[in-house]
Amino acid sequence: MASADNSAAVQAGKKLFNANCAACHKLNKRAVGPALRGVSAKYDKEWLYTWIKNSTAMVKSGDAQAVAIYEEYNGSVMTSFPQLSNLDIDNILAYTDYVPPAPVAVANVPTTASSQESEVSVSNTLILIALTLVFLILVTMLFLVQRTLMRIAKLSGVEIKPDPKPKRTPIWLAFVQNQFLVMISVVLLLFSSAYFVYGYFMQVGVDQGYMPLQPIHYSHKIHAGANQIECKYCHSSARVSKHSGIPSLNVCMNCHQNIAEYNGEEDLENGYTKDFYTKEIKKLYAAVGWDEENQKYTGKTEPVKWIRIHNLPDFVYFNHAQHVEVGEIACQKCHGAVEEMEIMYQYSPLTMGWCINCHRETNVKVESNEYYAKIHEALSKKYGVEKLTVAQMGGLECGKCHY
Repeated sequence: MASADNSAAVQAGKKLFNANCAACHKLNKRAVGPALRGVSAKYDKEWLYTWIKNSTAMVKSGDAQAVAIYEEYNGSVMTSFPQLSNLDIDNILAYTDYVPPAPVAVANVPTTASSQESEVSVSNTLILIALTLVFLILVTMLFLVQRTLMRIAKLSGVEIKPDPKPKRTPIWLAFVQNQFLVMISVVLLLFSSAYFVYGYFMQVGVDQGYMPLQPIHYSHKIHAGANQIECKYCHSSARVSKHSGIPSLNVCMNCHQNIAEYNGEEDLENGYTKDFYTKEIKKLYAAVGWDEENQKYTGKTEPVKWIRIHNLPDFVYFNHAQHVEVGEIACQKCHGAVEEMEIMYQYSPLTMGWCINCHRETNVKVESNEYYAKIHEALSKKYGVEKLTVAQMGGLECGKCHY
């Protein structure tokens, strides 16, 4: 077990390693530079002090070990770090020598049924209860109508003699012969059918909650959440285009050229282990044709067939740049808490009514914007308000979204 002093040195060395070394080195495998796990056992510590602080001078001086490293890595010049003290280098070496203990396996706890399944079950139960109530009401109305007819006959003086051999009329026949009940049933059937048909057509094209599995697992929870990568770094076209765009794999490789393994938190309950994430990074390498061992592109690529999640009808115009840059609307307004999503899904319904409600509730930001100054002043007097909503600025005109 590591001592408290050594543990502090390892933690300090980890910070220094991430700040100064991680761009070119990994602990367990070759990257731009050699793997650094156990490097203190390969070279003399005084030599390492000199090499890290000024590697270029050592190569020029003809030092055999320095020249060997320089030639092995095709003349790549290592950055000099004269600002690092010997203590800083000792801490970095303590981190590169440290071998973490093996993780303890956690039993996989079976999960309960999903919320979507429970919601479907509840809705089916409500429909069944409603149909049962309608049937009971119809049966009650049948008996009430029969009793009413008997009373009318008795008041009119018509004597109803009991049939010596009474024949029980089937309830379905009595129902069919009663024109009032038939009419009420037809009306109820038409209204209920219209309701369900309307509900069906209104949900066509509404894919709220749509969560497809992508060919390469991409966790927004890790990238946008844990690592706090800004949305517009990957979806850069959202700044200047109507489309947010699907990031090219070259954008992924800006980071993953040097990040070949996942070393973050695991979600063992849902099966997201470090090995799982690392395998997904290997899929990225195969897609772009990256030779991890030799740190170069092979030219053999494989297309990735991403599955689109958010999709508006062709007759709808939506401009990301207008909302994201001009309106300064946060991505989470429409897409939900993306930084918490392990698997990306459609958060909002993206219906016309949903957009209209947003336009009615959102104020236009006119501060330091001369384009809106004159029209804002005129419309503010017209509506008697200090701030104008998007709707008051013409955001409900059909031609804004349909032209």
